[in-house]
Formats: sequence, C-alpha cells, structure tokens
Amino acid sequence: MTMADKDTVAAGLSKLLADTYAVYLKTHGYHWNVRGPNFAALHTLFMTQYTEMWTAIDTVAERIRALGSLAPQGYRSFGNLSGIQDGDPEKDADGMLRELVADHEALIRTAKAAREGADDVTAAVIDARVEAHEKHAWMLRASLG
Repeated sequence: MTMADKDTVAAGLSKLLADTYAVYLKTHGYHWNVRGPNFAALHTLFMTQYTEMWTAIDTVAERIRALGSLAPQGYRSFGNLSGIQDGDPEKDADGMLRELVADHEALIRTAKAAREGADDVTAAVIDARVEAHEKHAWMLRASLG
C-alpha cells in the first residue's frame, strides 16, 4: 500500500469516524428524549446501539493512526467531514427511528466507500462496521410502529 493509498483510505476512515460520532450523539440524545408507549424498549435499544458505536469510534480512530494519519477530533472537524444532521428531540418515536435508519444506511455507504483500496486489516475493521450498522438499521426498522 503506497503512502497515497494510505492517505486516501485514512480520509475515508476519517469520514466514517465523523459520521459514526454524529450518529452516536444523535442516538444518545434520542435515548434521553424518546417518549411514548415503547419508551422502555427504545430507551434500552438506543443505549445498546450508542454503546456499541462508542467502542467502535476508538477502533476506527486507532486504525487511522495505524495508517500514519492523524485522526480528526472535535466538533468542528467532525462537522466538516460528516453529512449527518443533528437529531431533533421534538420528533416522536417513529420519527426518531426512521431518521436513525436513514443515518445507519448512510454510514453503511460511507464505510463501503472507505473500503476501496484498503489493506486487509483496515478492510476487516470496515466490514465489522458495515455488519454492525446493518444490524442497527434492521433492529430500528423492526421497532417501527
């Protein structure tokens, strides 16, 4: 893998990191603000998902560093890299669920784009993220009323 290839893959991982962080923040916020008859189940589901993403953020950032690049940090850096919009605590539970499904689908696209040109170790990290986000999206879709 050339240095240019490493830089390209690290840039894709940086976007994945930023998008993951944005969805983590949104999911955590929805965990706090969800309401309605399915509150307890959704509160728990959101916690399970944001906890999984929190761990993954570190794995992705460390892979960026292993490729020789600096991992982005801070809200401004993440905001410049991510297309994920902030959550709206006024949404009803189904609105939150639909939005999170779309966000996980966007994360899957970001991860797959970052995989192009990746070495085997990086590809394995990305594949694990695709698998996790596919599962998150499935669980959210299954929870829609």
